[in-house]
Amino acid sequence: MLKSKTFLKKTRAGGVVKIVREHYLRDDIGCGAPACAACDGAHAAPALESQPGDQASSLCPWPHYLLPDTNVLLHQIISAWKPGTWASVASRLRPPGSLETYIEQEQGENANDRNDRAIRVAAKWYNEHLKKISAENQLQVILITNDKKNKEKAVEEGIPAFTCEEYVKSLTANPELIDRLACLSEETNEIESGKIIFSEHLPLSKLQQGIKSGSYLQGTFRASRENYLEATVWIHGDKEDEKEILIQGLKHLNRAIHEDIVAVELLPRSQWVAPSSVVLHDEGPAEDDVERDEERALMLKTAVSEKMLRATGRVVGIIKRNWRPYCGMLSKSDIKESRRHLFTPADKRIPRIRIETRQASALEGRRIIVAIDGWPRNSRYPNGHFVKNLGDVGEKETETEVLLLEHDVPHQPFSQAVLSFLPKMPWSITEKDMKNREDLRHLCVCSVDPPGCTDIDDALHCRKLSNGNLEVGVHIADVSHFIRPGNALDQESARRGTTVYLCEKRIDMVPELLSSNLCSLRSNVDRLAFSCIWEMNHNAEILKTRFTKSVINSKASLTYAEAQMRIDSAAMNDDITTSLRGLNKLAKILKKGRIEKGALTLSSPEVRFHMDSETHDPIDLQTKELRETNSMVEEFMLLANISVAKKIHEEFSEHALLRKHPAPPPSNYEILVKAAKSKNLEIKTDTAKSLADSLDRAESPEFPYLNTLLRILATRCMMQAVYFCSGMDNDFHHYGLASPIYTHFTSPIRRYADIIVHRLLAVAIGADCTYPELTDKHKLSDICKNLNFRHKMAQYAQRASVAFHTQLFFKSKGIVSEEAYILFVRKNAIVVLIPKYGLEGTVFFEEKDKPKPRLTYDDEIPSLRIEGTVFHVFDKVKVKITLDSSNLQHQKIRMALVEPQIPGINIPPDVSDMDFSGPGGKKRKLEK
Repeated sequence: MLKSKTFLKKTRAGGVVKIVREHYLRDDIGCGAPACAACDGAHAAPALESQPGDQASSLCPWPHYLLPDTNVLLHQIISAWKPGTWASVASRLRPPGSLETYIEQEQGENANDRNDRAIRVAAKWYNEHLKKISAENQLQVILITNDKKNKEKAVEEGIPAFTCEEYVKSLTANPELIDRLACLSEETNEIESGKIIFSEHLPLSKLQQGIKSGSYLQGTFRASRENYLEATVWIHGDKEDEKEILIQGLKHLNRAIHEDIVAVELLPRSQWVAPSSVVLHDEGPAEDDVERDEERALMLKTAVSEKMLRATGRVVGIIKRNWRPYCGMLSKSDIKESRRHLFTPADKRIPRIRIETRQASALEGRRIIVAIDGWPRNSRYPNGHFVKNLGDVGEKETETEVLLLEHDVPHQPFSQAVLSFLPKMPWSITEKDMKNREDLRHLCVCSVDPPGCTDIDDALHCRKLSNGNLEVGVHIADVSHFIRPGNALDQESARRGTTVYLCEKRIDMVPELLSSNLCSLRSNVDRLAFSCIWEMNHNAEILKTRFTKSVINSKASLTYAEAQMRIDSAAMNDDITTSLRGLNKLAKILKKGRIEKGALTLSSPEVRFHMDSETHDPIDLQTKELRETNSMVEEFMLLANISVAKKIHEEFSEHALLRKHPAPPPSNYEILVKAAKSKNLEIKTDTAKSLADSLDRAESPEFPYLNTLLRILATRCMMQAVYFCSGMDNDFHHYGLASPIYTHFTSPIRRYADIIVHRLLAVAIGADCTYPELTDKHKLSDICKNLNFRHKMAQYAQRASVAFHTQLFFKSKGIVSEEAYILFVRKNAIVVLIPKYGLEGTVFFEEKDKPKPRLTYDDEIPSLRIEGTVFHVFDKVKVKITLDSSNLQHQKIRMALVEPQIPGINIPPDVSDMDFSGPGGKKRKLEK
């Protein structure tokens, strides 16, 4: 049955448009109750589930179904870790568009009242309908609503109705469920003192007016990891001089939480401040110590030069909350029998959260998930509720789950819907697969990867042509052949965006059948590929470029070390080795050419763990060794990416998916320039070429590691490279590679961006057909946003995994002393790098319950004077490394100064000989 409503609407231009709204009402949808004979044969509906025996309600001991109203449903979904819990209940209810339950909005009735009435009509219909099934067993539908008026009207109409809290409290067999209820509003659960701490958030209407008039600025709130009293707001818009607003002090932060969209008011220039160099973590007592926070805020405001000041503001309102469930640990209250406790999130950018729970003793020492419900003006901390217990702190499985959840890495098993689009096994190449594809199985192709790599994206070949030139091919797994646009497999790959590599685990972007088998270019098996083939002369100058879908058969899957050994061995002259030597020679020429154009050679210490074969605990930690073959593979991957970028942009100027690396603003280089100057070196940063040249010149014969340190510091100055759609941007330049255009083509097994690029290239060469989303620049731009987010989160998750395994390593190794170099100086600390382990850490010079040393910080040099000893960036020191487990929530590698010796600051120099005993007094030693 069709119901329609027609009305006229005036447009902004003064015209009139006719609007017709239609409702399609059905009478063939079953109620979903398994025993309902009346609905037998009706359109299939999801079966409603009966309550298990252990969830019996003391309020409703008879059999019943639950019908939550819209507000209850939405409120619990927002705060629940698994939204499917409530959503699945909703999905099993009779749709409001059915003929018997549809109602129209009455004259003078607002939308909310109409929805409340509709839910009561549905509940009433269900109760009357269910009587037909069984009048004896009292099967009923109970309305769950937190709306007082709606509940009263329901009771008047004879519908059983309770608030969410009333019903959950009635589940006497599961008292812990009450902990999982979201608070109803920001003003509930207020602190008894009633003292107002924060200013009131302005209503949205006023914020929008202020943003429109320019009184306020809208942006994303980004809390600091190093200082809980400081944040920045990244302004939305194109005002280059006001991209970032600094916020300092608890009251100016005004209850904003990391990633919230906020409105800020700029303070008068006389109140502008500089970013703080103080490291401050909120690790004080559990009570609301606002005075302590205000004292600490004063520490941040020190005299600085005018040029160090930044635009400073205060948060005046919240435009959009971007809360999520947070992982962390419970800090149990010292008050006996108290139900109110503080939760400390694992992410230091998130404030502690006050929750009420009856399970505090059981949750101590466990990783748990908590959701925020609100943040009243008179509470130092936001209010929230317990959601889920993840497991014991320190356990590898628990900590891995935490870092995946905290970095929003999709890691659930692939659904059956996704797996249904995989090829049926056994799989082989068919005649249909060979259409628009070249047979290159005769070529001497090989792959070169890290040891243990099973998802082999790329393979290479090099051979001499009859005309004396060289043919070089980069062959990439043809993943887009298996993942077709729009299906469930494609959607899931797009959502995940990237494969995430942890120390002991890989979270695949695509199912294992593809990643480690059918798409992986393993040796001695036929595989589908997408090939980029160049004809070059011996000076690595490209004479011709062509792209083709292909079939290859790799002759060898080599590690970097194995490939290097072949190149270096005079005894080996087979086809594979000859090909590798040709590739290596050309790669050196290509790299030299890139560097001459201004490409940067930066440095970032990477570590490799050696795991115990039985316990899988790390038993050794080393920085990764890079060989010529690493550079060889990299050069040809870069060349393929640049060649493909040019091709897809030629064909699709408005919707090519590209990757750019913006040039850093001059202010980013200040720390690098100052650090080099302190060693009497000059670093020029006006162009990438001048930076590259000055880094090459920055050598010190008596300090060979200095150049590596400068390159590490230069890496920290860089902007993040990002994906973008060519039709939505004018700046394509890749600063780090000194390339006018770039994309990602060479890793489609582990990056979704490459799959899109493969599809674009396939259309460009006539090997595949297009589809609407591929040529929609707005949809491509949305894909790029997700890919940039996923890529960033994957990087953070990988770093967190390295940090956790580093902790495990030092837990077994005990106390050690190692040489280190200073990377940064702070007002109360130095940040050092230990080359042996590629490990970075902070040495603090102010500790609780100890006399404070005399500290003098100079930002211009930069340097830190401690009791007469001056520390500069790049100075060599010796530090003690231990695992500090005093705070289970944030176990961390702690570093203390051994040399140079400063009275009252140092620990004993012979600390490396000290015993480190684990539980039970057993001395732990590193297994060699």
